[in-house]
Amino acid sequence: MIVMIKSDVSQEKIDHLMKWLTDKGLIVKEFHGQQQCVLGLIGNTKNIDKDMLRSLDIVDSVSDMTDTFKASNRKMHPEDSIIKMKSGQAIGGGNFALMAGPCSVESAEQIADVARKVKAAGANFLRGGAFKPRTSPYDFQGMGSEGLDLLLQARAETGLPIVTELMYLHNLEEFIEKDIDVIQIGARNTQNYDLLKELGKSTRVPILLKRGLAGTIKELLMSAEYIMANGNENVILCERGIRTYEQDYARNTLDLSVVPILKNLTHLPVIVDPSHATGRADLVPSMTLAAVAAGADGIIVEVHNDPPRALCDGAQSLTPEAFAELSTKINKLRDALA
Repeated sequence: MIVMIKSDVSQEKIDHLMKWLTDKGLIVKEFHGQQQCVLGLIGNTKNIDKDMLRSLDIVDSVSDMTDTFKASNRKMHPEDSIIKMKSGQAIGGGNFALMAGPCSVESAEQIADVARKVKAAGANFLRGGAFKPRTSPYDFQGMGSEGLDLLLQARAETGLPIVTELMYLHNLEEFIEKDIDVIQIGARNTQNYDLLKELGKSTRVPILLKRGLAGTIKELLMSAEYIMANGNENVILCERGIRTYEQDYARNTLDLSVVPILKNLTHLPVIVDPSHATGRADLVPSMTLAAVAAGADGIIVEVHNDPPRALCDGAQSLTPEAFAELSTKINKLRDALA
């Protein structure tokens, strides 16, 4: 249920109404826009007398919300959410995130070299995998905890906040202790609800939530709901391509229509991963620019200093020089669209 409060109502009166609603067993989300305050009521609202609520002198309107996703719903939170990092960077609300780095951390020299080069090219986040989910058990699985430590060293040198994937619940405490800036939840874990619930309960670290391999838009939003309903509202949605009939010329199909759809449905930032979506470095630049034009709040791109020798996903990785050229084009396009 959505309760719109009239303008120029004192916070004391709003707090009094919120306490009354909370005492009824509801979760009340308060949002202050430029003109009005909005109260989003989550829970069993059947026992709430809507006519009585409407009659209150501080209430402008009351409406039901039939969507299954509540906390991420734009009706609850009309303005864009801005996800802020401890280091000062932000995503959403006009703040563009350019995340770049290797699919996998391979050595101290490799991650430090890439970090320096992507920062010089304009990246404001460093991505890199320490724990790697691979289709084959014989492929490189990442450096694990050692890889996290190398990412922390690269962060200390460059100042770039790091984005890295959490695969298992038992590693969450380590991610929190090591102060990982953005915890990525990959496509294979998008519907790991036990993990998502714990991310809501145990941390307020921003969560980058990727769409599942064949996930629908609603399934992605409901996965975000598991995190947000349990207390962590710092969620970033990521379109990374979905599995379709096409298998010969692209790894997945990049669904760019999801960007304006999600921006209409939810207040959460939406970013795009053209690297995993296409699986081809030659397609990454055009799909990146298309994502920017579609209204994405950011891009997460794989960059490796020696793609032919990469231990993971070299075929989809840009060189630092190609990334620098792409970064320049992104800035020009954003300026043109402003």
